[in-house]
Amino acid sequence: MRFMLTENIMAVSFLPYCLILSSFSTISITQASSGMIGVNYGRIANNLPSPENVVNLLKSQGINRIKIYDTDKNVLTALAHSRIKVVVCLPNELLSRTASDQSFTDKWVRHNVRKHFPATEVEAIAVGNEVFVDPKNTTPYLVRAMKNIHASLVKYNLDKSIKISSPIALSALANSYPPSSGSFKPDLVEPVIKPMLDLLRKTSSYLMVNAYPFFAYSGNADKISLDYALFGDNAGTVDSGNGLRYNSLFDAQLDAVYAAMSAVGFNDVKVMVTETGWPSAGDGNEIGASEANAAAYNGGLVKRVLNGNGTPLRPKEPLNVFLFALFNENQKPGPTSERNYGLFYPNERKVYAVPFAATTSTPVNRNREQAPVAREGETWCVSNGDAAKEKLQAALDYACGEGGADCRPIQPGATCYHPKSLEAHASFAFNSYYQKNARRDGTCYFGGTAHVVTQHPRYGKCKFPTEH
Repeated sequence: MRFMLTENIMAVSFLPYCLILSSFSTISITQASSGMIGVNYGRIANNLPSPENVVNLLKSQGINRIKIYDTDKNVLTALAHSRIKVVVCLPNELLSRTASDQSFTDKWVRHNVRKHFPATEVEAIAVGNEVFVDPKNTTPYLVRAMKNIHASLVKYNLDKSIKISSPIALSALANSYPPSSGSFKPDLVEPVIKPMLDLLRKTSSYLMVNAYPFFAYSGNADKISLDYALFGDNAGTVDSGNGLRYNSLFDAQLDAVYAAMSAVGFNDVKVMVTETGWPSAGDGNEIGASEANAAAYNGGLVKRVLNGNGTPLRPKEPLNVFLFALFNENQKPGPTSERNYGLFYPNERKVYAVPFAATTSTPVNRNREQAPVAREGETWCVSNGDAAKEKLQAALDYACGEGGADCRPIQPGATCYHPKSLEAHASFAFNSYYQKNARRDGTCYFGGTAHVVTQHPRYGKCKFPTEH
């Protein structure tokens, strides 16, 4: 994850990596309306837990989606029957062979994908990673390699289940500010960008993008507000090209990609953010690298994603994002930050608390100098006051129906019917579901319409239970 400075303050590039794993939430009503959060599982270290222990860690934390960087059989085997969906990668060094030899490609898919599927639920193949900045100049092979991989999937009747794509770095953009002026580098457009996006369109796939606001901020701290980079309270900035207001650098970076795709005629292709994160430590010249800032960025991003809203340019497009990274990796080269992106230490202890699936009440806009505090003792689950009514009603219907919450107290004439408001009724139902499920991680998010609180909620004379 080295970065390359360019004249574009939003553009960065990173080391080639490759493989994604994901699984969807168990609460089905949120699938269509909210975004999805995953975590990168890098392994450039000599002190990490076994793959089996990692799977257990993921489950215990309610982390349902994982991105790894190879097709290691031990990792894929450990993930079998875990209900975690997998996106595997073809590494950059195999692009040339894959592009020129269909039989080799068939063998690679057979050995690395079909062999594990469906026990390990392969969802997509990332063909290379940040190929445009690969020093070995593998760009000319990318699109043909993608096409051959897809042909192999068709051959083995896997093309309906498994997508193909290729992660790009923001350094593929010639311009990204303001977001509406986003454009790809001219030398990439005809040879690779257009053919790749055309293939993604034809296969109903998505463009994978690696976006790191940290690098843009760290290199331009005199121009970019830290609150703007960390999802904090800020006045925002208005795009002079389309009048849209941006309150986060992440949104601005992503919309620059959307604008660049639109500029070459592909405004219908979706985007998945396959890497983003913030380091908890760095060298003296790595401005902004700190534990509190990392917690603020990742915590803010989780809430941002799970509220179900898209970017200013694509407001109805839910965000699908993989945080970087699961562990601090002690053998990664480069500056100190490279070894400090982890959410966990190798001993599985948290570096800081992150509210996966919006299951904690850690405030997004807290003082960035304060470390986050994990919840302890009694907790309750309540609705988010700013949630859309349609999403809130759907979540309430689920909780009182399939979810099995005790909703008798919010029926007409019962003790918690008043106040008669959707927010109050949803809060009671969400809390009933949460307590019934022993307050486990992942049982208080309802598509971003709920969150955990540590103060006893009260609506009128209604008292919320703490256990069932």
